[in-house]
Amino acid sequence: MLNKQNERKTMTKKETEKRDAIEYLKKSINKGDTLYTTTTHVSKSGMSRNIKVLDIKDESPSYWNYYISKILGYTLKDDGTLKIQGCGMDMGFHVVYSLSHALFNDGYAIKQRWI
Repeated sequence: MLNKQNERKTMTKKETEKRDAIEYLKKSINKGDTLYTTTTHVSKSGMSRNIKVLDIKDESPSYWNYYISKILGYTLKDDGTLKIQGCGMDMGFHVVYSLSHALFNDGYAIKQRWI
């Protein structure tokens, strides 16, 4: 009989942080909620941009960039924005769609709007 401890895969720090971030955001963001995105910087080449993601509840904004960086693997910049690589599509929508899929297995469960 195998020892149950040997059967379990040891989670890395990155995997633990991702799991914890998913659990936290599932408690904070509900299906049907709207997340707002804003671009704070675009590189000269246009191939990357810095984006903030937030929601507004009870007239107060909540920024989710730290948790999104842990879940989706984006770089968190010193100013708290997400560094998103790529162009040619709506990158704010892409971030929210990817997050929605990671949280609810449905890319359209969370809405996205630009501010």
